Amino acid sequence: MQTILTDFYTLESYDKSENGSYIAKISLNKDHDIFKGHFPGNPVTPGVCMMQIVKELTEEFTGQKLFLKSASNVKFMAIINPFETPSLTMQLDINEGENEIKVKNTTSFGETIALKMSVNYNKQTS
Repeated sequence: MQTILTDFYTLESYDKSENGSYIAKISLNKDHDIFKGHFPGNPVTPGVCMMQIVKELTEEFTGQKLFLKSASNVKFMAIINPFETPSLTMQLDINEGENEIKVKNTTSFGETIALKMSVNYNKQTS
């Protein structure tokens, strides 16, 4: 899997449920350079990075190269500090169409929901 976020996170494990949704466990690299600038002394995981992780995991699980088409209902509900909460659980409900993939994501740490969003991706055609 080729990622833009080199060394930003590690996919620790994932399971696919009977209804087709995936539960992925990831861990953030608290020493990544992104956290030095966002923000010094108070590291916060950038929302755009979380959105990229969802895209990369969806590509991994579907075997498709994807382009973001649209995102809706994007709700950042809690700050993700990589020193305090480096382990995240990401649920991805993936619905694959002919040229499009729709994903509903919920990202959490412990009992806290940090992100909820719905995204549509176009499949890359050669």
